[in-house]
Amino acid sequence: MPTTREALLNAALAALRGLPWSAVRMVDVASAAGVSRQTLYNEFGSKEGLARALVRREADAYLRGVERALGAGPDAATRLVSVAEWTVGEAAERPLLRALLTGCWGDRLPAPRAAAVRSRVLAGTPAQRRADAGPPAPGELLAAVRERWRTALGRDGAGPGEEACELAVRLALSYVVAPDSRGLGALLRHTLSATSRTAEDR
Repeated sequence: MPTTREALLNAALAALRGLPWSAVRMVDVASAAGVSRQTLYNEFGSKEGLARALVRREADAYLRGVERALGAGPDAATRLVSVAEWTVGEAAERPLLRALLTGCWGDRLPAPRAAAVRSRVLAGTPAQRRADAGPPAPGELLAAVRERWRTALGRDGAGPGEEACELAVRLALSYVVAPDSRGLGALLRHTLSATSRTAEDR
């Protein structure tokens, strides 16, 4: 059973599927979640606070998915391909994630800024204080993926380095921005193989 916070975030996301963020009303989000409007304000502080929490949840969900993809597959290259393909698929289905990854926020989406420092200090829960720090920039998400790749390499002891991870994610982002019918996986495997051969020839 979702917590009150999760129920409110789910209700806000559901409302956003049919309406631009500017038309999403706090009273409707609270009603859909089965709580009072005051409860909603107690949890998030404002509509802007709700937007920050919604975007932060998308970023966290993306990074959890990256961790899952990096933990599966017979070899490191396959796991990088999985991360890249998963990134493209998720971004196609989740407009907030697409905006986070590309930095391109449309009129229909919330584009929250970090809360003022005083507001962050006064936020009621640790989750909201974290959300109020503002959404991660695309480069910050990429750095977080690289960090997770370093952790995965530490477990395995071998595999393509951080540059290969960055190449995989940046290639995936190019497919997010400019979809192509040619398979990302095949292109990425070819690129990783060519990069590996070049490194060995040095």
